[in-house]
Amino acid sequence: MIIMKFGGSSVKDAEMFTKVSDIVKVQLNQKPIVVLSAVKGTTDLLIDSIREASENKFESYEKIVANHKRIISDLELDLDLLSSELSELKQTLEVISRTKTKDAKVIDYVCFFGERMSVIILAALLCKQGEKAISHISGDVGLITDSNFGDAKILAESFENMNNKITSMNYIPIITGFGGKDVNGEFTTFQRGGSDYVAALFGSAVNAEEIQIWTDVNGVMTANPNVVNEAKSIPTLSFAEASELAYFGAKVLHPKTILPAIEQDIPVVVLNTFEPSHMGTRIVNKSESTSKIKAISYKKGITIIDANSTRMINAYGFLAKIFEVFNKYKKPIDMISTSEVDVSMTIDNNENLNDIISDLKICAKIVKHDSKAIIYVVGDKMKHNACFAGKILDAVGNADIKVDMISQCYDGVSFGFVVEEEKAEKVVKLLHRELIE
Repeated sequence: MIIMKFGGSSVKDAEMFTKVSDIVKVQLNQKPIVVLSAVKGTTDLLIDSIREASENKFESYEKIVANHKRIISDLELDLDLLSSELSELKQTLEVISRTKTKDAKVIDYVCFFGERMSVIILAALLCKQGEKAISHISGDVGLITDSNFGDAKILAESFENMNNKITSMNYIPIITGFGGKDVNGEFTTFQRGGSDYVAALFGSAVNAEEIQIWTDVNGVMTANPNVVNEAKSIPTLSFAEASELAYFGAKVLHPKTILPAIEQDIPVVVLNTFEPSHMGTRIVNKSESTSKIKAISYKKGITIIDANSTRMINAYGFLAKIFEVFNKYKKPIDMISTSEVDVSMTIDNNENLNDIISDLKICAKIVKHDSKAIIYVVGDKMKHNACFAGKILDAVGNADIKVDMISQCYDGVSFGFVVEEEKAEKVVKLLHRELIE
């Protein structure tokens, strides 16, 4: 079995639905399980429709109807194919318009309609082409989560249920991405981009041969191609390298995608729906060691929090007190650097920031620095080459760009540093030219 996940750009119109069906049919001998995102732009329209409904407006809903009916018509499918889902969506929005209720549970329920409709279209298209395919909502085939709407977590018992349901199917299952259902049957979603994660979860559950992530670029690139014109595909990455790139700015993969695959040692292959013959990028447990820099990624919107206290000198437990504050507010730290009297940390959004700083001031003097960016240079065995760190810092320094923080783990595959946000693209272009091209 293989998992084939297609993103929104892969099903943006009738032509792309046809491309997807052709790609799936080529791999029928590998028993594909298809995971689908919503038609491109639909989730944003659904979010807008919730806001509009509370104002007794339905413009975004009408756009959703028009877009999907156009696709159905162009594919020459039954024009009433989505009538039930569209009617249900309209009724839900009308309830919102009357009650003004738009809590997290309602938002998840509405936002799931995109995936619910796309899987129905693809299954109908494959059936029209003579293949046996049936659409499924992920929660109905075993993917059960907790009730943390908007950022749900899968329940451990789901994996056995997913395996039992999927392996008994004698057709092509077309499954919704984005989330699942809780134990009460309510729709739940993962964070945006969670369709990758759903694909990995099903891959883990059935111990798939590989998990294919079909998108609109030729695999994972050496840099963001919108920033660096010379960026090229990376044939092979290790899970560790891909995880760093996914978390620190590479938009091809959702960061959580890697985790279930690592646990089961399942290769993840990033492929291009627009160019299916391209080999893309294969992500494996351990890639061939090259001692080369493979990619440069970056993440904007970073804030540095600097904690200064002489009580750190020869003391223990100080870091624990700091981490307790971040744990209290469920705030992850991206990067951390320490000296004898200083701890500098980076976070990627300012939610609860004032409360965090207030709590931290109990044990240290706190200064925050906004509008920063993290640059990460990724490559296997980079730390074993004494030249890399020097070349990176020399290149940045020679361009008269100030570095605010530096981070490199002993067994890590990346070298990270912080610069002013406005300098991020310049640094990426510079390092790609110096270290990769």
